[in-house]
Amino acid sequence: MEYKDFFALLGGLALFLYGMHQMSGGLNQAAGDRMKQFLERLTQNRFLGVAVGTVVTAIIQSSSATTVMVVGFVNSGMMTLRQAVWVIMGANIGTTITGQLIALDIGEAAPLIAFLGVAVVVFSRKEKVSSVGEIVAGLGILFLGMEMMSAAMQPLSESEAFLAAMTRFEHPLSGILAGTVFTAAIQSSSASVGILQTLAESGAISFAGAVYVLFGQNIGTCITAILASIGTSRNAKRTTIVHLVFNIIGTAVFTGLCMLTPFTAWVGGLTPGRPAAQIANMHTFFNIGTTLLLLPAGNLLAGMAERILPDEKRGTKRLAEINIH
Repeated sequence: MEYKDFFALLGGLALFLYGMHQMSGGLNQAAGDRMKQFLERLTQNRFLGVAVGTVVTAIIQSSSATTVMVVGFVNSGMMTLRQAVWVIMGANIGTTITGQLIALDIGEAAPLIAFLGVAVVVFSRKEKVSSVGEIVAGLGILFLGMEMMSAAMQPLSESEAFLAAMTRFEHPLSGILAGTVFTAAIQSSSASVGILQTLAESGAISFAGAVYVLFGQNIGTCITAILASIGTSRNAKRTTIVHLVFNIIGTAVFTGLCMLTPFTAWVGGLTPGRPAAQIANMHTFFNIGTTLLLLPAGNLLAGMAERILPDEKRGTKRLAEINIH
């Protein structure tokens, strides 16, 4: 890769992340307060809780933001730990919407989408309309960034050294670790999944290798909520444990499924020749499948978090009993 391609890659990544930020900001401005009220009121029932988490995350385009919001609600006492479990499950489903949007082949229309969004922001005097313009502009800028990254990484698909490095990700542990570390670094699973889709589109990584990186990305996204829980209540910290355990279990189950069955080939066969769509579909299967698997065990997850992080008094009492014996 020449330095010009490297600079183009960085520029494309900058546009992608900025577009994501712009879209999320516009969505928050347009519906942020209503989303908070929505979360507070409709989380009594597990199915409603999952639905609320899905809808809110699909709207604000960030499972991390939804989870951080939930940690805040639990910390303030407005939501119980068990209510939070259902919303977190839904948030993992809602975050797959971004990947599906990226998988749409509308790159050629990206400049027009960005122009229309910016025009609305510049010429509109109404705050709500301007927020909608920010959403549209952000979407267009996101796709422009994707196009730039794809073009910049095209030479890598012909580099034997780079392709050899990418094939290492076909080993489950290497792929999961890479996905976890990268997503934890940029603190956005939506962005890291989008970058993975771009790599796959350029031929730099195979779908078989991408699936394990994808599973790791679901673990890496938990870092934002973990950081947000610093200095919060015991229950708020337990909420982040539930989020982490949920994704670790999902990764273990789907890694086994992909290693022992032709599941990867089956998912790839749904959209042959379209790596971005294949990754988006696997991401959707992962999160919906893990939610369906763990939905009956939501209270057990909450109980596990309580055992991992017991109340301070209880922990002190147990320590004293151990010392006596």
